[in-house]
Amino acid sequence: MLRKLTLIVGVCCSAVCAQAQNLEAIGKEKALTVSGGVSLSQIVYAVDGIESRRDPYSYYASGNINFSLYGWNVPLSFSVSNQNTSFQQPFNQYSLHPTYKSITGHFGYNSMSFSPYTVNGHIFLGAGVDVAPQQGKFKFSGLYGRFLKAVEPDTLAENPVTPAFQRMGYGMKATYGDGKDFVDIIMFHAEDDIHSIRYVPEDEGILPEENLVMSIGGGKAIAEHLLLRAELSASALSRDTRTEKTSQSHPLAKTGFLYTPRLSSSYYKAFKTSLNYQDDGYSVGVAYERIDPQYRTLGSYYFNNDLENITANGTVAMASGRVNVAVNAGTQRDNLDGSKVSTMRRFVGSANVGYAPSQKVNLTASYSNFQTYTNIRSKFVDINQLTPYDNLDTLNYMQVSQNATLSSMYTFGANPNKRQSVNVNLTFQDAADKQGDVEQNTGSQFYNVNAAYALSIVPKNVMLSAAFNATITEGMGASTKTLGPTLAVSKSFFEKKLRATLSSSYNETYANSSRINTIINVRVGGGLTVQKKHNINLSMVGVNRSSQQEGAAQDFTEFTGTLGYGYSFGR
Repeated sequence: MLRKLTLIVGVCCSAVCAQAQNLEAIGKEKALTVSGGVSLSQIVYAVDGIESRRDPYSYYASGNINFSLYGWNVPLSFSVSNQNTSFQQPFNQYSLHPTYKSITGHFGYNSMSFSPYTVNGHIFLGAGVDVAPQQGKFKFSGLYGRFLKAVEPDTLAENPVTPAFQRMGYGMKATYGDGKDFVDIIMFHAEDDIHSIRYVPEDEGILPEENLVMSIGGGKAIAEHLLLRAELSASALSRDTRTEKTSQSHPLAKTGFLYTPRLSSSYYKAFKTSLNYQDDGYSVGVAYERIDPQYRTLGSYYFNNDLENITANGTVAMASGRVNVAVNAGTQRDNLDGSKVSTMRRFVGSANVGYAPSQKVNLTASYSNFQTYTNIRSKFVDINQLTPYDNLDTLNYMQVSQNATLSSMYTFGANPNKRQSVNVNLTFQDAADKQGDVEQNTGSQFYNVNAAYALSIVPKNVMLSAAFNATITEGMGASTKTLGPTLAVSKSFFEKKLRATLSSSYNETYANSSRINTIINVRVGGGLTVQKKHNINLSMVGVNRSSQQEGAAQDFTEFTGTLGYGYSFGR
């Protein structure tokens, strides 16, 4: 233990992490603040009837401390238990963000986002800057750094890591405008250093790449209530910078020193636009998005491409805001260039309705329909068909998923010292597959019903609740039901510094109308707060499961008790 504590203290003293620093605060705020906390939990466990699922006794201690110097944060944490010991620095990838007036710098490990098609959340080691003056229409962001660290191939390792070239990148975003009227210009370039590792791992498909992305976007308020937005991006990608240089006609191939066109170069584009009209009490909008197959940017970890989206939405508030309706619908398809053997189309539709006739009644309903349609174009269909009308539907697949929910809440009683409420929630989910308009035996339905009553006696700080829950799952010729009630009571003492709870539930599970098991659980808990810094928690849980069917799960009784203490400071 002494060695563990020495290790913790030593790493704490040598850790260097930073998250934010405001240079204007120097001399105006407290120089150094320290905050954090420690906690200790002890767990006892016993079981009869099945094999033990955990140790009969275990403990867990954890702590965290944060040093802040004018907003420069150094957070550290540790944990010790009889299972394992660990020390963590939450920000092993350190960063520093000094701010002065309208200028914010980013140094160390950072991530910045310019747009979904250019730079979007990729972590890099380097420097960045944001310039956003409160007065004026011009804004600027820039970055430069290492996006990938060089990793040498190691064919002798038992679990070799994936090799990688060092990748350096830089980019900028300039915005001119005010409010809804603006123009964005974005440029990003990244290139792998072929000399950063000893050799190129050809058999692993790791090739040195170069990427240039340029984007122009903007927004325009048309009249008073109409807003138009659009973005057009183009990406030039060389998948192997060792290939021969060449001249090409694409505009990105003629950008001089920014990009070198090669035999391995390809060019892609992405486009998105939306038009929205908003007035008092309602809004409508449409949007269109198209991303070329294989569109990619090295400024993002993952990117969806080869898709075309068309969407529409609308919202309306009626009856002085007591009724709210929202509707969304859209389609998506892939295989834009016709190169795949299958084409998939999706349809998404949803509707949400909220009705609140008074402060005591609240009703909400929602429905969504998700469809996926796939047409497989096998070459044998074209070869073997006798007429153009053969095999029209045999290779058409459709997946349909429907979801519907209905929720209601009613608060009643005129006595302010006795609050009562009833909640009822209904949920339905359906999934089905169709082949050639013939429904397959692979669908499933899910139903859930939950009803609850709650009573709060305000002067006594007492809360009583009773609930009933039922779940039904049907599919593949089988039906499963689980249902049962839950009762709970809680009370606060000593000006709400001490809170005690007691709850119990009884559930029965049926398979094809035959009861297979019964589960009873009882929970007792309590929490005490002292001077807002000390917290003591105690919980005990007992579970009993009995089976009524031969071959079902084994009977058992299980107990778990937890005693915890927490202390926080500097807050």
